[in-house]
Amino acid sequence: MKRYDMSKCALCYEAPCDRLCPQIRPSAVLRSIWLGNEKWAAGMLPEYSMCMNCRGLCEQECIRPGEVPIRELMNRLYMEVRPALEIPVPDDLERLRTEICGVPLENPFLLSSSVVSSTYDMCARAFEAGWAGASFKTVCSFDIREASPRFSAIRGSNGEIIGFKNIEQLSDHSVAENMEIFRKLKEKYPSKVIIASIMGQTDEEWTELAGLCESNGADIVELNFSCPNMVYEGAGTSIGQVPELVERYTAATRKGCSIPVLAKLTPNVASMVPAALAAKRGGADGISAINTIFSVVGVNPYTYVSSPAVHGMSAVGGYSGNAVKPIALRFIFELAKEPELAGMYLSGMGGIETWQDALEFLLLGAGSVQVTTAVMQYGYRIIDDLKTGLNYYLAETGCRNVSEIRGGALDFISETTDVIERDTILFPVFHPDRCIGCGRCMISCTDGGHQAITLQEDRKPKLNGSKCVGCHLCLLVCPQGAITPSRKRVPVRRKEEKSS
Repeated sequence: MKRYDMSKCALCYEAPCDRLCPQIRPSAVLRSIWLGNEKWAAGMLPEYSMCMNCRGLCEQECIRPGEVPIRELMNRLYMEVRPALEIPVPDDLERLRTEICGVPLENPFLLSSSVVSSTYDMCARAFEAGWAGASFKTVCSFDIREASPRFSAIRGSNGEIIGFKNIEQLSDHSVAENMEIFRKLKEKYPSKVIIASIMGQTDEEWTELAGLCESNGADIVELNFSCPNMVYEGAGTSIGQVPELVERYTAATRKGCSIPVLAKLTPNVASMVPAALAAKRGGADGISAINTIFSVVGVNPYTYVSSPAVHGMSAVGGYSGNAVKPIALRFIFELAKEPELAGMYLSGMGGIETWQDALEFLLLGAGSVQVTTAVMQYGYRIIDDLKTGLNYYLAETGCRNVSEIRGGALDFISETTDVIERDTILFPVFHPDRCIGCGRCMISCTDGGHQAITLQEDRKPKLNGSKCVGCHLCLLVCPQGAITPSRKRVPVRRKEEKSS
């Protein structure tokens, strides 16, 4: 099941559909489907389907009456997903317990330093919802004055946000106000992990801020060497791009505290390794990555101003959201594979929305993950599907704890493509029963591939194996999932073989 199956669902607050079906609470099930957690959702449904003979009042109560196929989706969970479940839903979340630099975490999911973790009330609601901790919005003594508006986005064809831009800066609370928040959070939620993100202007200020944060309840200090929106010289990304400054300010921080120190590094570099090694030399216990990427979004064709536009001007800002995940994973992979960084803790972030997204970071060496943009879109409530989805996967694959999968994918990825086997082809297989005859595969193969697909009279595709190179572009563009890889590889016929 995919998001397009329920593309009209608005993922409502206090969804009207729940009023008509409190036994199942359709909104929670729909949200699980949206967040890739349909196995857990199917396993939690009652043993018999109440939707089979239902009049569908929930669909009529929807804010888009009749546009969200709630009954069909529920019945597909019963008829397709539930029978294929290999294990029952686990009855506890103990296997999610892990640590961050030796500090216990009840699960690997944290809020990253941003607007979603900027007040006591917000962090408290997140902790109550089930987040294991939060990296609080960066504490500083800068004069913070925010712009309005300060967000913009790139949307997919169905209106879904796929990329997000911000020109937001750091915490606008005073240092004293933030220290009071830390004390209150630690007093009320002693088992939750408070990561104090800090940014100083001098060596002495980095040292002082670290000490203040520790004495007021922070469990970990995170050094913001990566904010792309700071206008001050020697702040944010301008530090993270200079390894000497990373080492200097990490060492200054290390003087001021005894708790673990993470260096949050910028992706606006060719390689993150030099800055990470500098952080290690300065005394950091781990690395957080990535922060947002320099970006320009949405240039208006009439005003020529990009967004967000503020009184006729905009600026290069930080790009986040699911679109940056491949870049974030590349940096995590780079750091995890660097021998000189062995033993350094990695906390990963960048485009995480679902438990599968989080799993990819863990498989590439991260020990925990941090989330912002998905929370801004869907709220703290996504933690339910992050936890239960990952927990179900771990149970399904026989893992006793989340640490067992850490770095599991590292040996299957190479820094270069020279190790890739190039002597066989994996042909596509067409499934006529699923095909709707749109011809997208033929168009893409003809204009962007190898002219190996034609349409027959019934509009079903036909493959010319002598032209197909097994690139799988057709699989990617098919809107119905009607093309799959063959189970068998065949040898490549080289040009010299064809001519003989």
